[in-house]
Amino acid sequence: MFTLTATPPLIPGASRLRELIVAVRRVVRTESDAGKVGASVAHLLQPCLGAEDFLRPEQMAPGGEAYRQHILHVEPDGSFSVVALVWLPGQATAIHDHVSWCVVGVHKGQENETVYRLEESERNTHLVMESETVSPIGSVAALVPPGDIHQVENGGSEIAVSLHVYGADIGKLGSSIRRRYDLGVRHAPEALVS
Repeated sequence: MFTLTATPPLIPGASRLRELIVAVRRVVRTESDAGKVGASVAHLLQPCLGAEDFLRPEQMAPGGEAYRQHILHVEPDGSFSVVALVWLPGQATAIHDHVSWCVVGVHKGQENETVYRLEESERNTHLVMESETVSPIGSVAALVPPGDIHQVENGGSEIAVSLHVYGADIGKLGSSIRRRYDLGVRHAPEALVS
């Protein structure tokens, strides 16, 4: 006589997510320069973008009035987190910067990013728009504070999903946002649109 036990079905993308986590862990443990960490993690994240089996359907479920965050992994020591953000058309972040280095990749749809710089003087503090970028599936970028002020929006007509790796414990913090900027915006004459 034998006992038949149910084996849970394989979770699509789980092995690829595990491989990404192991690789990011190796980088975070061996490299201390945030710029180099960001570049290395961007290189690791890029092949995952657009892979049909990387996320389960519930990890791509949108929110209501605001974009939705799905925490995929928080490293036990809090050194990094992997998150999926899901955006309905027109949903956007506030203008913000981050608590740590951050790598962002577009997994589905497209995202529009506007980058700003802070101009401070005794008489006036404002933001200057430096560039606007439309990022399709497969686009990846590394952001390192300070000077990482931006706003992200789903400017397309379908759902957008982006994968984020942060050098912080997003489970504890709840968000990667350090500061929101509610300041006047000026356009730099050299601002680029790509």
